[in-house]
Amino acid sequence: MEPLLPDHPPSTAQTAGPQAKLTGQGANRTLVLTGAWIARRGDLPADTVARLLANAAFARVTFDVSGIGEWDSALLAFLSEFDRTARSTNVTVDDAALPEPARRLLALMPREHAPPAKARPVRLRARIGRQAIGAWAELYQVTALLGDVILRTGAALRGRASMRWVDLLGSARDAGASALPIVLIVNILMGGILAFVGAVQLRKFGADVYVADLVGIAVVREIAALITAVVMSGRTGGAYAANIATMLGNEEIDALQAVGVPLTDYLILPRIAALTLMMPLLYLYGSVAGIFGGFLVATTMLDLGPMVFLNHVQYAVSGSQVVFGLCKSVAFGILIAITGCRIGLRAGRSAADVGSAATRAVVAGIVGVIALDAVFAVCANALHF
Repeated sequence: MEPLLPDHPPSTAQTAGPQAKLTGQGANRTLVLTGAWIARRGDLPADTVARLLANAAFARVTFDVSGIGEWDSALLAFLSEFDRTARSTNVTVDDAALPEPARRLLALMPREHAPPAKARPVRLRARIGRQAIGAWAELYQVTALLGDVILRTGAALRGRASMRWVDLLGSARDAGASALPIVLIVNILMGGILAFVGAVQLRKFGADVYVADLVGIAVVREIAALITAVVMSGRTGGAYAANIATMLGNEEIDALQAVGVPLTDYLILPRIAALTLMMPLLYLYGSVAGIFGGFLVATTMLDLGPMVFLNHVQYAVSGSQVVFGLCKSVAFGILIAITGCRIGLRAGRSAADVGSAATRAVVAGIVGVIALDAVFAVCANALHF
Protein backbone atom coordinates (compact mmCIF):
# COMPACT_ATOMS: atom_id res chain seq x y z
CA MET A 1 0.00 0.00 0.00
CA GLU A 2 1.11 3.63 -0.57
CA PRO A 3 2.40 5.50 2.52
CA LEU A 4 -0.28 7.61 4.24
CA LEU A 5 0.67 11.13 5.20
CA PRO A 6 -0.16 12.85 8.50
CA ASP A 7 -2.48 15.86 8.57
CA HIS A 8 0.35 18.24 9.55
CA PRO A 9 3.93 18.67 8.33
CA PRO A 10 6.12 15.98 9.96
CA SER A 11 8.77 16.97 12.44
CA THR A 12 12.23 15.47 12.70
CA ALA A 13 10.93 12.90 15.19
CA GLN A 14 8.23 11.93 12.74
CA THR A 15 10.67 11.29 9.89
CA ALA A 16 13.03 9.15 11.98
CA GLY A 17 12.80 5.38 12.21
CA PRO A 18 9.80 3.72 13.90
CA GLN A 19 9.80 3.72 17.69
CA ALA A 20 7.39 2.17 20.23
CA LYS A 21 7.46 2.90 23.98
CA LEU A 22 5.10 2.10 26.86
CA THR A 23 4.49 4.94 29.33
CA GLY A 24 2.34 5.40 32.40
CA GLN A 25 1.84 3.62 35.72
CA GLY A 26 -0.76 1.32 37.21
CA ALA A 27 -3.33 -0.68 35.30
CA ASN A 28 -3.53 1.75 32.36
CA ARG A 29 -0.57 2.27 30.03
CA THR A 30 -0.04 4.27 26.85
CA LEU A 31 1.88 2.96 23.86
CA VAL A 32 3.62 5.93 22.27
CA LEU A 33 4.40 5.47 18.58
CA THR A 34 6.74 7.85 16.78
CA GLY A 35 8.68 8.00 13.55
CA ALA A 36 7.95 6.97 9.99
CA TRP A 37 6.50 3.46 9.77
CA ILE A 38 7.48 2.57 6.21
CA ALA A 39 8.20 -1.08 5.40
CA ARG A 40 10.92 -0.45 2.84
CA ARG A 41 12.90 1.72 5.28
CA GLY A 42 13.33 -0.98 7.88
CA ASP A 43 11.24 -2.19 10.77
CA LEU A 44 11.38 -2.63 14.52
CA PRO A 45 13.34 -5.55 15.96
CA ALA A 46 11.46 -8.83 15.75
CA ASP A 47 11.15 -9.12 19.56
CA THR A 48 9.67 -5.62 20.10
CA VAL A 49 6.13 -6.79 20.86
CA ALA A 50 7.31 -9.57 23.16
CA ARG A 51 9.56 -7.09 25.01
CA LEU A 52 6.78 -4.53 25.45
CA LEU A 53 4.34 -7.07 26.85
CA ALA A 54 6.82 -9.12 28.87
CA ASN A 55 5.57 -9.58 32.44
CA ALA A 56 2.62 -7.28 31.73
CA ALA A 57 1.31 -5.94 35.07
CA PHE A 58 -1.40 -3.77 33.50
CA ALA A 59 -4.88 -4.41 32.13
CA ARG A 60 -5.43 -1.73 29.47
CA VAL A 61 -3.37 -0.09 26.73
CA THR A 62 -4.17 3.06 24.75
CA PHE A 63 -2.21 4.66 21.92
CA ASP A 64 -0.49 7.98 21.40
CA VAL A 65 0.15 8.50 17.65
CA SER A 66 0.81 12.24 17.65
CA GLY A 67 4.43 11.60 16.75
CA ILE A 68 3.81 9.32 13.77
CA GLY A 69 4.87 10.49 10.33
CA GLU A 70 4.22 8.53 7.14
CA TRP A 71 3.01 4.96 7.57
CA ASP A 72 2.05 1.95 5.49
CA SER A 73 1.65 -1.79 6.05
CA ALA A 74 4.57 -1.79 8.50
CA LEU A 75 2.37 -0.02 11.10
CA LEU A 76 -0.54 -2.38 10.44
CA ALA A 77 1.65 -5.45 10.85
CA PHE A 78 2.98 -4.16 14.17
CA LEU A 79 -0.46 -3.20 15.50
CA SER A 80 -1.93 -6.55 14.46
CA GLU A 81 0.81 -8.50 16.19
CA PHE A 82 0.60 -6.29 19.29
CA ASP A 83 -3.20 -6.72 19.47
CA ARG A 84 -3.05 -10.52 19.17
CA THR A 85 -0.27 -10.83 21.73
CA ALA A 86 -2.03 -8.49 24.16
CA ARG A 87 -5.26 -10.45 23.91
CA SER A 88 -3.40 -13.67 24.67
CA THR A 89 -2.16 -12.05 27.93
CA ASN A 90 -5.61 -10.67 28.88
CA VAL A 91 -4.65 -7.07 28.16
CA THR A 92 -7.37 -4.84 26.67
CA VAL A 93 -6.31 -2.75 23.67
CA ASP A 94 -8.11 0.56 23.06
CA ASP A 95 -7.47 1.64 19.46
CA ALA A 96 -9.65 4.77 19.52
CA ALA A 97 -6.62 7.05 19.19
CA LEU A 98 -5.35 5.34 16.04
CA PRO A 99 -5.83 7.01 12.65
CA GLU A 100 -9.21 6.16 11.14
CA PRO A 101 -7.72 4.38 8.05
CA ALA A 102 -5.51 2.27 10.32
CA ARG A 103 -8.47 1.27 12.53
CA ARG A 104 -10.56 0.25 9.51
CA LEU A 105 -7.76 -1.85 8.05
CA LEU A 106 -6.90 -3.34 11.43
CA ALA A 107 -10.52 -4.46 11.85
CA LEU A 108 -10.19 -6.58 8.69
CA MET A 109 -7.21 -8.51 10.05
CA PRO A 110 -7.60 -11.67 12.18
CA ARG A 111 -7.66 -10.94 15.92
CA GLU A 112 -6.25 -14.29 16.98
CA HIS A 113 -3.59 -16.63 15.71
CA ALA A 114 -5.32 -19.31 13.70
CA PRO A 115 -4.27 -22.75 14.89
CA PRO A 116 -2.49 -24.79 12.25
CA ALA A 117 -4.90 -27.04 10.43
CA LYS A 118 -4.30 -30.67 11.11
CA ALA A 119 -3.80 -32.67 7.99
CA ARG A 120 -6.37 -35.40 7.89
CA PRO A 121 -5.24 -38.63 6.29
CA VAL A 122 -6.87 -39.20 2.93
CA ARG A 123 -8.18 -42.68 2.42
CA LEU A 124 -7.27 -44.68 -0.63
CA ARG A 125 -10.80 -44.76 -1.97
CA ALA A 126 -11.06 -40.99 -1.56
CA ARG A 127 -7.89 -40.50 -3.59
CA ILE A 128 -9.15 -42.89 -6.25
CA GLY A 129 -12.47 -41.06 -6.33
CA ARG A 130 -10.83 -37.68 -6.72
CA GLN A 131 -8.60 -38.98 -9.49
CA ALA A 132 -11.60 -40.51 -11.26
CA ILE A 133 -13.61 -37.27 -10.98
CA GLY A 134 -10.63 -35.26 -12.23
CA ALA A 135 -10.09 -37.64 -15.15
CA TRP A 136 -13.78 -37.47 -16.07
CA ALA A 137 -13.76 -33.67 -15.92
CA GLU A 138 -10.64 -33.54 -18.10
CA LEU A 139 -12.18 -35.97 -20.60
CA TYR A 140 -15.25 -33.74 -20.73
CA GLN A 141 -13.11 -30.66 -21.41
CA VAL A 142 -11.10 -32.41 -24.12
CA THR A 143 -14.29 -33.68 -25.76
CA ALA A 144 -15.79 -30.20 -25.65
CA LEU A 145 -12.61 -28.77 -27.18
CA LEU A 146 -12.63 -31.40 -29.94
CA GLY A 147 -16.30 -30.74 -30.67
CA ASP A 148 -15.69 -27.00 -30.81
CA VAL A 149 -12.78 -27.55 -33.20
CA ILE A 150 -14.96 -29.70 -35.48
CA LEU A 151 -17.70 -27.07 -35.54
CA ARG A 152 -15.26 -24.24 -36.19
CA THR A 153 -13.57 -26.29 -38.93
CA GLY A 154 -16.89 -26.52 -40.72
CA ALA A 155 -17.35 -22.79 -40.29
CA ALA A 156 -13.84 -22.17 -41.63
CA LEU A 157 -14.54 -24.26 -44.74
CA ARG A 158 -17.63 -22.10 -45.36
CA GLY A 159 -15.58 -18.94 -44.80
CA ARG A 160 -17.37 -17.99 -41.59
CA ALA A 161 -14.55 -18.47 -39.08
CA SER A 162 -12.20 -15.84 -37.72
CA MET A 163 -9.09 -17.93 -38.42
CA ARG A 164 -6.35 -16.01 -40.16
CA TRP A 165 -4.79 -17.81 -43.10
CA VAL A 166 -1.40 -16.30 -42.23
CA ASP A 167 -1.55 -18.16 -38.91
CA LEU A 168 -2.42 -21.41 -40.70
CA LEU A 169 0.45 -21.00 -43.17
CA GLY A 170 2.90 -20.14 -40.39
CA SER A 171 1.85 -23.16 -38.32
CA ALA A 172 2.06 -25.38 -41.42
CA ARG A 173 5.59 -24.20 -42.09
CA ASP A 174 6.64 -24.86 -38.50
CA ALA A 175 5.01 -28.30 -38.42
CA GLY A 176 5.98 -29.27 -41.97
CA ALA A 177 9.04 -27.89 -43.72
CA SER A 178 10.90 -27.15 -40.48
CA ALA A 179 10.47 -30.76 -39.35
CA LEU A 180 11.83 -32.39 -42.53
CA PRO A 181 15.47 -32.77 -41.37
CA ILE A 182 14.70 -34.55 -38.09
CA VAL A 183 12.05 -36.78 -39.74
CA LEU A 184 14.53 -37.70 -42.47
CA ILE A 185 17.34 -38.61 -40.08
CA VAL A 186 15.20 -40.63 -37.68
CA ASN A 187 13.41 -42.64 -40.38
CA ILE A 188 16.61 -43.41 -42.30
CA LEU A 189 18.17 -44.75 -39.12
CA MET A 190 15.06 -46.79 -38.30
CA GLY A 191 15.03 -48.30 -41.80
CA GLY A 192 18.68 -49.25 -41.47
CA ILE A 193 18.11 -50.79 -38.04
CA LEU A 194 15.20 -52.87 -39.38
CA ALA A 195 17.39 -54.12 -42.22
CA PHE A 196 20.13 -55.17 -39.79
CA VAL A 197 17.76 -56.91 -37.37
CA GLY A 198 15.91 -58.66 -40.18
CA ALA A 199 19.10 -59.83 -41.82
CA VAL A 200 20.37 -61.40 -38.58
CA GLN A 201 17.27 -63.63 -38.34
CA LEU A 202 16.54 -64.27 -42.03
CA ARG A 203 20.15 -65.23 -42.78
CA LYS A 204 19.70 -68.32 -40.62
CA PHE A 205 17.20 -69.59 -43.16
CA GLY A 206 18.99 -68.33 -46.25
CA ALA A 207 16.26 -65.75 -46.85
CA ASP A 208 18.31 -62.56 -46.92
CA VAL A 209 16.37 -61.33 -49.93
CA TYR A 210 13.21 -60.96 -47.81
CA VAL A 211 14.86 -58.16 -45.86
CA ALA A 212 13.38 -55.86 -48.49
CA ASP A 213 9.88 -57.17 -47.78
CA LEU A 214 10.38 -56.74 -44.03
CA VAL A 215 11.65 -53.19 -44.37
CA GLY A 216 8.95 -52.13 -46.82
CA ILE A 217 5.99 -53.52 -44.88
CA ALA A 218 7.23 -52.50 -41.42
CA VAL A 219 8.12 -48.97 -42.48
CA VAL A 220 4.96 -48.26 -44.46
CA ARG A 221 2.53 -49.96 -42.10
CA GLU A 222 3.96 -49.05 -38.68
CA ILE A 223 7.37 -47.48 -38.26
CA ALA A 224 7.10 -44.36 -40.42
CA ALA A 225 3.77 -43.24 -38.97
CA LEU A 226 4.70 -44.09 -35.37
CA ILE A 227 8.23 -42.69 -35.34
CA THR A 228 7.16 -39.52 -37.16
CA ALA A 229 4.35 -39.01 -34.65
CA VAL A 230 6.72 -39.49 -31.71
CA VAL A 231 9.12 -36.95 -33.22
CA MET A 232 6.30 -34.46 -33.78
CA SER A 233 5.03 -34.98 -30.22
CA GLY A 234 8.38 -33.90 -28.84
CA ARG A 235 8.95 -31.16 -31.37
CA THR A 236 5.57 -29.63 -32.19
CA GLY A 237 3.23 -30.80 -29.42
CA GLY A 238 5.53 -29.44 -26.73
CA ALA A 239 5.96 -26.20 -28.69
CA TYR A 240 2.18 -25.75 -28.89
CA ALA A 241 1.79 -26.21 -25.15
CA ALA A 242 4.71 -23.89 -24.29
CA ASN A 243 3.54 -21.18 -26.69
CA ILE A 244 -0.04 -21.13 -25.41
CA ALA A 245 1.12 -21.36 -21.78
CA THR A 246 3.42 -18.37 -22.35
CA MET A 247 0.52 -16.38 -23.80
CA LEU A 248 -1.54 -17.34 -20.76
CA GLY A 249 1.18 -16.17 -18.39
CA ASN A 250 1.60 -12.87 -20.27
CA GLU A 251 -2.20 -12.33 -20.09
CA GLU A 252 -2.43 -12.26 -23.88
CA ILE A 253 -5.24 -14.83 -23.81
CA ASP A 254 -7.12 -12.70 -21.26
CA ALA A 255 -6.75 -9.73 -23.59
CA LEU A 256 -8.08 -11.74 -26.55
CA GLN A 257 -11.10 -12.83 -24.52
CA ALA A 258 -11.67 -9.25 -23.32
CA VAL A 259 -11.91 -7.91 -26.87
CA GLY A 260 -14.09 -10.84 -27.99
CA VAL A 261 -11.60 -12.77 -30.15
CA PRO A 262 -12.60 -16.50 -30.23
CA LEU A 263 -9.68 -18.53 -28.92
CA THR A 264 -10.60 -21.60 -30.96
CA ASP A 265 -10.42 -19.70 -34.25
CA TYR A 266 -7.34 -17.68 -33.38
CA LEU A 267 -5.13 -20.09 -31.43
CA ILE A 268 -6.28 -23.69 -31.66
CA LEU A 269 -7.79 -24.25 -35.10
CA PRO A 270 -4.72 -23.09 -37.11
CA ARG A 271 -2.42 -25.37 -35.11
CA ILE A 272 -4.64 -28.43 -35.32
CA ALA A 273 -5.36 -27.90 -39.02
CA ALA A 274 -1.68 -27.37 -39.83
CA LEU A 275 -0.46 -30.48 -38.01
CA THR A 276 -3.32 -32.61 -39.36
CA LEU A 277 -2.50 -31.57 -42.93
CA MET A 278 1.26 -31.96 -42.53
CA MET A 279 1.33 -35.35 -40.79
CA PRO A 280 0.27 -37.40 -43.90
CA LEU A 281 2.93 -35.62 -45.95
CA LEU A 282 5.54 -36.22 -43.28
CA TYR A 283 4.44 -39.86 -43.12
CA LEU A 284 4.99 -40.33 -46.86
CA TYR A 285 8.32 -38.53 -46.59
CA GLY A 286 9.30 -40.70 -43.62
CA SER A 287 8.27 -43.88 -45.46
CA VAL A 288 10.52 -43.04 -48.38
CA ALA A 289 13.33 -42.17 -45.96
CA GLY A 290 12.90 -45.43 -44.01
CA ILE A 291 12.90 -47.56 -47.14
CA PHE A 292 15.95 -45.67 -48.34
CA GLY A 293 17.73 -46.40 -45.06
CA GLY A 294 16.97 -50.11 -45.45
CA PHE A 295 18.09 -49.90 -49.08
CA LEU A 296 21.46 -48.45 -48.08
CA VAL A 297 22.10 -51.18 -45.53
CA ALA A 298 20.87 -54.01 -47.79
CA THR A 299 22.92 -52.96 -50.81
CA THR A 300 26.14 -51.98 -49.04
CA MET A 301 26.37 -54.50 -46.20
CA LEU A 302 24.11 -57.44 -47.06
CA ASP A 303 25.20 -57.97 -50.68
CA LEU A 304 21.65 -57.50 -51.98
CA GLY A 305 21.25 -56.06 -55.48
CA PRO A 306 19.53 -52.67 -55.76
CA MET A 307 16.93 -53.83 -58.30
CA VAL A 308 16.20 -56.98 -56.30
CA PHE A 309 15.54 -54.85 -53.21
CA LEU A 310 13.30 -52.40 -55.05
CA ASN A 311 11.33 -55.17 -56.81
CA HIS A 312 10.65 -56.94 -53.51
CA VAL A 313 9.55 -53.67 -51.89
CA GLN A 314 7.24 -52.96 -54.83
CA TYR A 315 5.51 -56.34 -54.58
CA ALA A 316 5.40 -56.43 -50.76
CA VAL A 317 3.92 -52.95 -50.15
CA SER A 318 0.33 -52.58 -51.31
CA GLY A 319 -1.77 -49.45 -51.68
CA SER A 320 -4.05 -50.49 -48.81
CA GLN A 321 -1.08 -50.47 -46.42
CA VAL A 322 -0.18 -46.96 -47.53
CA VAL A 323 -3.79 -45.84 -46.95
CA PHE A 324 -3.69 -47.51 -43.53
CA GLY A 325 -0.55 -45.56 -42.64
CA LEU A 326 -2.07 -42.31 -43.91
CA CYS A 327 -5.16 -42.81 -41.73
CA LYS A 328 -2.97 -43.41 -38.69
CA SER A 329 -0.87 -40.34 -39.41
CA VAL A 330 -3.98 -38.13 -39.59
CA ALA A 331 -5.26 -39.51 -36.27
CA PHE A 332 -1.83 -39.03 -34.70
CA GLY A 333 -1.69 -35.42 -35.88
CA ILE A 334 -5.09 -34.59 -34.39
CA LEU A 335 -4.16 -36.28 -31.11
CA ILE A 336 -0.84 -34.45 -30.78
CA ALA A 337 -2.32 -31.04 -31.61
CA ILE A 338 -5.34 -31.42 -29.30
CA THR A 339 -3.10 -32.62 -26.46
CA GLY A 340 -0.60 -29.77 -26.82
CA CYS A 341 -3.28 -27.07 -27.05
CA ARG A 342 -5.34 -28.43 -24.16
CA ILE A 343 -2.35 -28.73 -21.81
CA GLY A 344 -1.22 -25.23 -22.76
CA LEU A 345 -4.66 -23.77 -21.99
CA ARG A 346 -4.79 -25.35 -18.53
CA ALA A 347 -1.23 -24.40 -17.55
CA GLY A 348 -0.40 -21.95 -14.79
CA ARG A 349 0.91 -18.43 -15.27
CA SER A 350 4.52 -18.70 -14.06
CA ALA A 351 7.68 -19.50 -16.00
CA ALA A 352 7.90 -22.88 -14.27
CA ASP A 353 4.37 -23.68 -15.45
CA VAL A 354 5.44 -23.13 -19.06
CA GLY A 355 8.18 -25.74 -18.78
CA SER A 356 5.86 -28.09 -16.93
CA ALA A 357 3.20 -27.72 -19.63
CA ALA A 358 5.70 -28.48 -22.38
CA THR A 359 6.91 -31.57 -20.52
CA ARG A 360 3.39 -32.85 -19.90
CA ALA A 361 2.44 -32.26 -23.53
CA VAL A 362 5.41 -34.27 -24.80
CA VAL A 363 4.79 -37.16 -22.40
CA ALA A 364 1.03 -37.23 -22.98
CA GLY A 365 1.52 -36.99 -26.74
CA ILE A 366 3.98 -39.87 -26.93
CA VAL A 367 1.93 -42.10 -24.63
CA GLY A 368 -1.24 -41.22 -26.51
CA VAL A 369 0.31 -41.95 -29.89
CA ILE A 370 1.57 -45.37 -28.79
CA ALA A 371 -1.79 -46.22 -27.19
CA LEU A 372 -3.66 -45.14 -30.32
CA ASP A 373 -1.29 -47.17 -32.50
CA ALA A 374 -2.11 -50.22 -30.36
CA VAL A 375 -5.83 -49.55 -30.98
CA PHE A 376 -5.18 -49.41 -34.72
CA ALA A 377 -3.25 -52.69 -34.53
CA VAL A 378 -6.11 -54.43 -32.68
CA CYS A 379 -8.69 -53.12 -35.14
CA ALA A 380 -6.59 -54.17 -38.14
CA ASN A 381 -6.17 -57.65 -36.67
CA ALA A 382 -9.94 -57.92 -35.99
CA LEU A 383 -10.65 -56.90 -39.60
CA HIS A 384 -8.01 -59.33 -40.91
CA PHE A 385 -6.20 -56.48 -42.59
